[in-house]
Amino acid sequence: MSATGKTIALLWLAAALVGGAAITGAGSNELPPITVASTTSTQNSGLFGYLLPRFTAASGIEVNVVAVGTGQAIRIARNGDADVLLVHHEASERKFVADGFGLERHPVMHNDFVLVGPAADSAGIEGMDDVTAALRRVGDAEAVFVSRGDDSGTHKKELELWQLTGFDPRPASGTWYREAGSGMGATLNTAGAMGGYTLTDRASWVSFGNKGDLRILVEGDARLHNPYTAIVVSPARHPHVHAAEAQAFVDWLTSRQGQALIAAYRVDGQQLFFPDAVPDAIAAVED
Repeated sequence: MSATGKTIALLWLAAALVGGAAITGAGSNELPPITVASTTSTQNSGLFGYLLPRFTAASGIEVNVVAVGTGQAIRIARNGDADVLLVHHEASERKFVADGFGLERHPVMHNDFVLVGPAADSAGIEGMDDVTAALRRVGDAEAVFVSRGDDSGTHKKELELWQLTGFDPRPASGTWYREAGSGMGATLNTAGAMGGYTLTDRASWVSFGNKGDLRILVEGDARLHNPYTAIVVSPARHPHVHAAEAQAFVDWLTSRQGQALIAAYRVDGQQLFFPDAVPDAIAAVED
């Protein structure tokens, strides 16, 4: 959002705080809740459960989350059924803004993707540092690979990586290449049951409780970088959206306080997300 647009949004919010009747109806001092369309990883990792009560305590704004794949989250926001979009696929985000559905992309945080598979590792990819070479080896071996197949950010990343290999696995759909059409947890369960490989974001992997024989086999390739971005849905396109409250949420996420909270969040002692708006935010905050 431009400096002028941001000032207007903050003025709207200030007006709402002083006289909530303008937004919520006569006699009410409550701010309207906002809806965030986001990825399953932000919800299933527990990050939103950790962040949102703190934001509500600071702002008085309740947040409802619709946690789906990135493609579906974008469709929800395009339809005006969300106030904020928080997803992780840059090309789709840029198109959403360019098409006039969002105001501005705000980098929030990142983690990374990892390639997981069975301990037996029939394709022999463990320890490789080139993810495309590893995928090509899986394809050449016709080892079971389970794709999310759901138009999520993870699915989009997987297809981009396959494209870089020069190997198209989709003609093998239903044989060694299995398309789950499901979220990350269900896809990991399928990979575990079939002794297969899959791509997952690290937050979902760490939070996943049924790892069984699966383990991380390939990680660290720069092409596995996984940034998350927040976008306020355009009130010019959808006048009913709560743009001021949505911008307040994005501003809080990208503030030093919000970024420090993101950095502080742990599961099993592991940091799952790393701040991008304030990269040096200290991961030591009071609970």
